[in-house]
Parts: sequence; C-alpha cells; structure tokens
Amino acid sequence: MGNLINKEVRDFKVQAYHEGKFKEITKKDTLNHWSVFFFYPADFTFVCPTELGDLADYYEEFKKAGCEIYSVSEDTHFAHKAWADSSDTIKRIPYPMLGDPAGVLAKSFGVLIKERGQALRGSFIVNPEGIIKAYEIHDTGIGRNAKELLRKVQAAQFVREHGDQVCPAKWRPGEETLKPSLDLVGKL
Repeated sequence: MGNLINKEVRDFKVQAYHEGKFKEITKKDTLNHWSVFFFYPADFTFVCPTELGDLADYYEEFKKAGCEIYSVSEDTHFAHKAWADSSDTIKRIPYPMLGDPAGVLAKSFGVLIKERGQALRGSFIVNPEGIIKAYEIHDTGIGRNAKELLRKVQAAQFVREHGDQVCPAKWRPGEETLKPSLDLVGKL
C-alpha cells in the first residue's frame, strides 16, 4: 500500500443504515464538508462498539466543526440495522453506518483484510474536495480515541485555512501555532 495523503477518494456507491432508515451514500454525498471515514472490523464484536459509542459521544463536536462521520465495515446495511436493534450503544449512533460487504471501500482505502473479509481499524480525514489529509491504521485489537480524532480534524482545518501556520503536538483550537521560518530552526 502506498501513501494516501493528498490522494482523492475514489467514486463509490454503498448502502447505509442511518437514522432508522436505509439510504444510498455516494462520494458526492461526502463532498463540500469535512468527512471522517472510520473503518472497523465487524458488527457484533467487542472493541468496535466502544469506538462507535465514543464517536457518538463526540458527534455534536464533529458536526460543529463541519465534519460528518461515516463508519464503515464489511457488514451489510441490514446487519447494521440488526446491531442497532439489539445494542443500546449502537442504537444511539447518529451518523451513517456504511455497508461495504464487497470490500470496495476498504480496498480503496488500503484497510481490507481480504482473507478475513474484514477491515483494519482505519481513520481517514477527508477535506471537502474529497482529498485525504490525515489517516492512521490500527490492528484489529487496538481501539481509537474520538477526542484525538476530532483534534486532528480541527488541526487539518486550521492548516487549510492558515496555510502559513502549522499545528504543534497536542494543539487545540485557540492555542498557539507555529509559523515555519528560518528563525525557528533549532529553537524549538
């Protein structure tokens, strides 16, 4: 797998479970706003609901930042509905749950575990033009942190808006940034 930074998300069309309904989601639906594609291995598992619940806890903050979350697994949209019907954690998810049973999205994002029919845990931050600006991929047993993912979305947005500035480690909105220059070399 090559580097995906500044690569455009490929066209896609999938079925999703969202707000108690089935709907089709395409690449076009993910444009004109920031997006997080949040891949996870499978419905009805162990680490996955803790991550999806964590994202639900921070969903309003993502929305305030102009970012939509799209969770993705190799399950069908029918399985997503069944999981929501049987789990209080999944029932409260406000964002679209994309079904990717053929692995098309997982393959294009480089997270498909073909022999298992599952995805690695991949988080991809995509700008309004459909360009990947940040991502991280974890093995299946390592859960992620929605608060840190939100911070990364906010940093990517800041850098886009203020191209002459960069965000240091642990940066949060409103904190000091850096303006790269010869004067900073060796002084940090």
